[in-house]
Amino acid sequence: SSDLIIFMLTVKQIMDKYGKPGDPALSTTLKFPYPMRLAWAPDTIVHTTSCHKLVAPQFTKVFEDILAHYGIDEIKRLGLDLFGGITNVRPMRGTEAKHAAALKAGNLELAYTYLSRHAWGIAIDLDPSRNGLKTKWLNAQFSKADYQFMVDTFYKHGFMSYGKDRNYDAMHFEINQ
Repeated sequence: SSDLIIFMLTVKQIMDKYGKPGDPALSTTLKFPYPMRLAWAPDTIVHTTSCHKLVAPQFTKVFEDILAHYGIDEIKRLGLDLFGGITNVRPMRGTEAKHAAALKAGNLELAYTYLSRHAWGIAIDLDPSRNGLKTKWLNAQFSKADYQFMVDTFYKHGFMSYGKDRNYDAMHFEINQ
């Protein structure tokens, strides 16, 4: 429901459940149930990617449900196959200098607070060009009625939407449990 306040997991909660960011022992291969296209190179088809092994089942269910509901032709028409990435060990946009300073000071705990949730492989970006980082939710493609099932499906499987819950970065869905 849109009147619920969604609280994000803290970095401590993420570390306790999902471990250290970028740990290859915690990663697994996610096989998409339909072909995805790289958002920045749409002629490049992606069938698999890496993600955290604890969220692979939820990602799989999300994309199976999307395929069952929309079908491949509608997925392509809506751009639900425009893949912007899952695992990427990097700071959140705009926190690069703070992250670097914390690393230089040897304060890993602080440095981790500046990492993107992609660093753990627990978040995905879809159709970034029409759901941009600074785009307000009501201006994002994913706020439109055709996408309601997709957004609801992410919530059903334990994810949150930055666009819907934080009013920016509508491309971004991350596990929230």
